[in-house]
Amino acid sequence: MTHVFPPFDPEKPAEARKDRRRRVFKRGPVPVRILIPSMFTLLALCAGLTAIRMAIEHRYDVAIAALVLAAVLDGIDGRVARLLKATSRFGAELDSLADFVNFGVAPVIVIFTWALGETKTAGWIIVLIFSICMALRLARFNVTLDATDQPVWQGNFFVGVPAPAGALLLLLPLYVENLGFAKISTLTPVVLAYTLLIAFLTISWVPTYSGKSVGQRVAREYVMPVFLCGALFVALLLSYPYIVLTLGSLAYLAVIPVSFLSYRRQEKRAAEKVKSQNGSSRRSKEQPDDASRPHA
Repeated sequence: MTHVFPPFDPEKPAEARKDRRRRVFKRGPVPVRILIPSMFTLLALCAGLTAIRMAIEHRYDVAIAALVLAAVLDGIDGRVARLLKATSRFGAELDSLADFVNFGVAPVIVIFTWALGETKTAGWIIVLIFSICMALRLARFNVTLDATDQPVWQGNFFVGVPAPAGALLLLLPLYVENLGFAKISTLTPVVLAYTLLIAFLTISWVPTYSGKSVGQRVAREYVMPVFLCGALFVALLLSYPYIVLTLGSLAYLAVIPVSFLSYRRQEKRAAEKVKSQNGSSRRSKEQPDDASRPHA
């Protein structure tokens, strides 16, 4: 019997293809757990597209909320995939495409309709540069996904500002204006320069903290405080969104130099360790053993 839709094949990575369980996905029904991470990705994509519509309608508060939701869902889908052991090449490609729409297209539509519409060509060129930088960053990230030769400590850092953070950082001028400090939307040169700065940070080689090693395990006595802090953060974000987003964006920008220095220190420490190991191994090779030494 010929079906209208082709059979779904998530195409597991090469290592998983050697596993006999691969045959289950190829010939039998697909487990629901394989679909769950992609559902989170599609929900994030819906949020990003909704942000574009809200920007066109000049409902920037809803647009920002949709982008924050997309960033949260983007952080969840990968962890859910690893938790359920449902990682696949299909999910990785879908996540990358959704990230470009959510963080490479939606935020520039917001910033263009908010502050750069009057500049017409100049503003459009700047937002195009941001989108291109985001596409290049995501392509570079996909290429390095299968890299296994990097040290463990490098897994604690991103190369450049990650896509969700870059999208939320781009909207910092909008957060500040909604706090009532200044009419930043009229300061077009400032918005243009800031957009270029964030664009170049996304494709730069500046190391930034990834946070992957944070929160993997929590001591039992800290479980309840973690719950309380999480609930407090959500309550503050919902009650005072622009204050929280402004402080969070400024804190992230301030931490970038710290992460750069931390990366350099760890890189230097790793280089010294490798150098000492090579020196000790060289000395052990040059020194003859007892059997080869001449006897008196």
